Parts: sequence; structure tokens; C-alpha cells
Amino acid sequence: MELLLNKEHKKEHLYLEVYHYYRELITAQKLPAGSKMPSLRKCSQELKLSRTTIESAYLQLAADGYIISRAQSGYYVTDIASRQHPPVSDTPRQDFSYRYDFASSGVDRESFRFDLWRRYIKSALRQDDRLLSYGEPQGEEDLRQVLADYVRERRNVLCSADDIVIGAGIQSLLHILCPLLKSCRTVSFPNSSFIQGSSVFDDYGFQIHYRDKNCHVIYVSPAHMTRWGEIMPVSRRLELVHYASSHGSLIIEDDFENEFVYLQKPTPSLFGLAGGQNVVYLGTFSRLLLPSIRISFMVLPTDLAKLYRQKASRYNQTASKAEQIALCQFIRDGHLAAQTRRLKRLYALKLKSLKQEVQKVFGQDVPLQIGAAGTSLALTLSTSLTWKELEKKAQTRGLRLQLLQESPGKVTLILSCSSMPVQDFPPACSLLKEITDSSGT
Repeated sequence: MELLLNKEHKKEHLYLEVYHYYRELITAQKLPAGSKMPSLRKCSQELKLSRTTIESAYLQLAADGYIISRAQSGYYVTDIASRQHPPVSDTPRQDFSYRYDFASSGVDRESFRFDLWRRYIKSALRQDDRLLSYGEPQGEEDLRQVLADYVRERRNVLCSADDIVIGAGIQSLLHILCPLLKSCRTVSFPNSSFIQGSSVFDDYGFQIHYRDKNCHVIYVSPAHMTRWGEIMPVSRRLELVHYASSHGSLIIEDDFENEFVYLQKPTPSLFGLAGGQNVVYLGTFSRLLLPSIRISFMVLPTDLAKLYRQKASRYNQTASKAEQIALCQFIRDGHLAAQTRRLKRLYALKLKSLKQEVQKVFGQDVPLQIGAAGTSLALTLSTSLTWKELEKKAQTRGLRLQLLQESPGKVTLILSCSSMPVQDFPPACSLLKEITDSSGT
């Protein structure tokens, strides 16, 4: 028996050193299941430790299921090693340091006034009595009232504070919504990129479809129909509302990026067009404020709101109570409206600058797709490289890209301007052209 005991090293008790030694032997199956452990006396003599130290180690091994005591016989190794899953060895992946990131969904550092938000957070943290209790399962009442006023003015969503449920992100809200849809078994998404939403529905046993209006639930993002920002026209919205009403379908309206409509006035919400019937409205502040501020909300139609209130007490609030208090006053003081105007100007200018730089580098006739909303454009390039080859070469050069689709001799990329500084557009585009023009690997 070989055990390296450094008695001068007192970071852990000696019995724990003995415990870890035998645990490693058992998990590596060097001490097979059913084999007898050395007696306390023998182990004490061999390791030159007290019997009490050895007994403490054995008792800990027994408590963790590695050995079992048999009366008048001693300790024996259990079969725990054969029942434990071996640690998964992930394939080592290379970490790349990106100089230019066209795939980021983050926000521009200049888009958010950290100093202003910090003041509201500090103010919220001074409300000692209010912070001594857990957050309301449905969300703080004053914030829900402010949100009811906000969506009525901005999106023609007529609702009361009782119809609103607040949570930490869209996924957490879908986890509340899905159990309410007991009679629904199928859900349709615009495309397979809605991974977070479809994953939740899949977990609840829904059949996932794409672009299938015959499903019980139709999940749409009208201001983000494509990843480059195409929006759903009013005629299509009316058609969808009428179809869902006549077929008894439920629409989930994810109003993602509606605030970033640059080239036309924002179109009316599906919730407003439907008069609040058969439509669940989802909104979030991750894009307007910061991705790390995880506050989202959903507006439930009357029948679902009634079902939710019957079981609301069973849920815990997932959004930070302090951030809810801060956001409520932030909106009341008009800062959210000002932030929206600020972002629309900033991202409209950035998207325009990115388009100009792309056309300057790749030519005026390069195939580009730009929607009326969002912070991205779709660029189609001719190249002898496959997407995997292109991605690898870009990574090694410090350029992060995102694929939309690939066809022989062509790739269509999604270029996001959201977090990249404008001054990085020229070198990033030049680097992209240099890589795509390359024929080697």
C-alpha cells in the first residue's frame, strides 16, 4: 500500500487524505467490488496513523457509499464504481480570440447609459423593507401597471396589470405558459432558428412544426421574420389573426426587435389587431437595455390569464426584484422611451455604415438583403471555399462569422452591426474579402 501523506501539509485533516486515497482506488476499480478493506488495526500500522483517524476515513467512505460495514467481518467495497458514469471527456476545442465579431447578438457599449441605470439600481437597493420579502410570482404590481400603460401606448395592446406575467427571459415565461395549453399538442415556428422556444415546447411534449398554420399554437415574431430584419406586413397580420380565430388556434406574438424598425412606422401588434383574443404577447428588455438585465413579460388573453391566476402561487418569480423596482421607475421617468429613440438612431446609422462599407469592399452590385428592422444584413458571396473552410480560416484570422445558408460556390452570411464599433467595419470587411477570395485551405 502506497500513500503519500504529507503530515506537514495541514490544508486538510489526515483522515480526509486517507478517504481520498481509498476513494480513488475504488472509483478506478483498483479495489474491485466485494473486496475486503484492510482492517482498522492493519491500516493504522501500515500508514502509521491512529486507529481513530483510519476509522473516521472509513466512516466517511461508508457514508458516501464506497464501502459497507458487515457485522463481525469488517468493511467491503461496494459496486458504486460500476454504477457511476465516467466523466465525459469533451473533445478539446480551440478558443479563438476575435478581433472582429460579425456574429454577435450583444449590444453596443455606447448604447447604454450605465451611470443612469446604476443610480436606479442604487435607489432600488435602498428600499430595505421591500427587499426583505420574495418577489411576487406574477411580477411586482407597480411594474406590471407601468408595463400595461407602456404596451397600450406603444403597441396598442389593451390589457390590465393582472393580465401581465413577468419573468427572467422568454424561456422562463414559456415554462409557465406551456402547462396552461393542455388542449394544444402541436406548435409551429417560422424556422428552425427558434431553438430556445422550440426546446421548451418539445420538453412539454408538443410536436414541433415549421411554417404550418394548421398547428394548435402558431409562434411568430412579426418584426423579426428573417434574421436580416424583414417584418410581417399588415395584410399578412390580419390574415393570420382571422385564420387563427376561425380555426381556434393560439398565436404567440414574440415582439422581438419591434423597437428597431427603421424604414417605416412600426406595424400594429397582432394582439391589438385581434382585440386581445387568442393571442399571447411576449416582450423583453434585453435588447433595449442590456442582455444581462433578464426582465421579460407576457400579456395573456382573458381565458389564459384566469387559468394562470388559479395556479400563480405555485410559481416562484425568476426576475430580480431589485431590477424590477429599478426598471419601474426608469420607465416612469421617461428613460425607456429616450433609450428607444437613442437606439433607433444609433443602430440605423450603424447598419447604414455597414452596408456602405460592404458595398465599397465587395462592389455596389453585391447581393445584399436588408429588412426594415433589426441590426443585421444578409450578404451573399461567391467563393471556392466551403462554409467549414471559410469559418476555419476566418477564426484563425480573428474574424467571427455566422452562416445563413450555403450552396455550391456561394455562402450567405449574416453580418451583425450590433456590438462591433463602426471604426472596425473597414478592416473587418477587407479581411472578409481577403479570406473569401482565397482558394487555398
